[in-house]
Formats: sequence, C-alpha cells, structure tokens
Amino acid sequence: MIELPLAILITSVLGSILAGFVCSTMGVFVVRMNLSSIGYCMSHAAFAGAAFGLMISFDPLLSAILFSFGTALILGPLAEKARLESNVVIGFLFSIMIALAFIFLNFIPGQAASGTALRILWGNIFSVGYNDLILLGILSATLIMFITVFYKEILSIMFHRKLADATGINTKAFYFAVLFFTGFAVSLSLRLVGGLLVFALIVNPTSTAYQFFYDFKKIIISSPLIGIGSCLIGFWLSMAANFPIGASIVVVSAIVFAISVAVSPKRKKKRKKDVKIN
Repeated sequence: MIELPLAILITSVLGSILAGFVCSTMGVFVVRMNLSSIGYCMSHAAFAGAAFGLMISFDPLLSAILFSFGTALILGPLAEKARLESNVVIGFLFSIMIALAFIFLNFIPGQAASGTALRILWGNIFSVGYNDLILLGILSATLIMFITVFYKEILSIMFHRKLADATGINTKAFYFAVLFFTGFAVSLSLRLVGGLLVFALIVNPTSTAYQFFYDFKKIIISSPLIGIGSCLIGFWLSMAANFPIGASIVVVSAIVFAISVAVSPKRKKKRKKDVKIN
C-alpha cells in the first residue's frame, strides 16, 4: 500500500470524483446519440495537443483543450459547411491525431519532459493540481446547470433528434455543445486516466447504466455515480497494488460493465420475450 500525505490524498480523491463525474456525464450524450467514434477521436486530439504543448514547452493542459476545441470545430460547423460525411471527417482526424501525437512525443526534449509525456499517455493522479480541480469543478457546475436549464430540450433530442428538430429545438447547437463539452472533459481528465484510456471512462459507466434503466433521468443520475465509483475503486486499487492509476480505473469500469451485462434485468426480459416468440 502506497502511503500519501493528506494534502495529496485529498487532491487525488477530489480529482477522481470530478473526472469521473464529467466524463461519465458526457458519456450519457455520447452513447445515446451514437457519437462514440467522435468521443474516441476527441480523446486522441487532446492527447496530441498535450504532446504538442510539451514539445514546444507550452502548458500541455491548455494545448490539449485547444486541440480538442479545434477538432470539435472541424467535426461540427466546418464539416457541415463543407458538406462532408461525419465518418469521413472522423476517420481523417482520428488517424492524423494519433500520428501527430507520437510524432510530437518523439521530439519532446529531456528525460523530465519524457516522464511528463508518459503521465499524459497513461495517467498519473499525483500530477493533478489545484488548477485542475478548479477547472473540473467549473465544468461540473456548468454541466449541472446546462442539464437543469435545458432538461426538456435534452429529453426531446435524446428521444428523437429529427422530431425535436421539427418542433423548433436547435438540435445543431446542442450537438456542437456536446462536442465542445466532451473535448473539455477529455482534456481535463488526461492527467488522471491518460490519453489512450480516457475514452473508456466516458463510455463504460454510461453503458453500465443502460443495462439497468430505460428512464433518461435515472441514467443521467446513475452514470456519474458509476463513473465516480469506478474512479475511487480504481484509485484505491492502484494505491494498494501499485498499479497505474489510469489502467486501474479502466479495468474497474470494464469489470463493472461486464457484470452489469451478465445480470442486466433488461436483457433478462428480452431473453424471455425471445423465448416466448420462438
């Protein structure tokens, strides 16, 4: 068991809670709107941005946010104006971002910078500072406010996007907001989970919640709770067994998802219906 000073322990726990909340909250929209490939692309854009920041001796967090926002801009308004299929743009951006990330990593000077690059690649909760906590807290509060104020519109879009558009709801603005929020959440969680694993923290908790609930309100509440629980258990596991923090969190969230699939009441009902039909 790794023993930590109280200040670092509190910072680490708060970072785990906030990162688990923002990622799994955005996961509700990403999974429900079938934007998983976009979220995957955004995570690699943030990773490439952080690597670029290290290469030019710039703040990697700010660089990751800028790269994520740039990717969101390309995936959203620019792709729409250029009339390009989203799958084409996603495929292009994903390949170029992961390639750029490793090119940037190759040019990072010095062993100390290389250590920072590894922390961004795999995650290191001890590198989370007070500024990260403040930004994660601001994003958490913004998401809560956004969901509370626009809950009816969000519910309509989640139920049927085209129908919501026909009723006068600005679904494009909501889509763009999801892109930018996802990019922000991914960028702020890089130091916790790492660029190669952060996407799992977006998808796994929400996928677990969907195994138990149909009601959107229950999903939007349970998904962050599952994400926070996965982060805290993963953090404890990494401290107890000296495992990498990011990998521990992802493994825990994956195990929880696998168990949820096995015991899902929704799947049991579906199997019973299939048996009756046959």
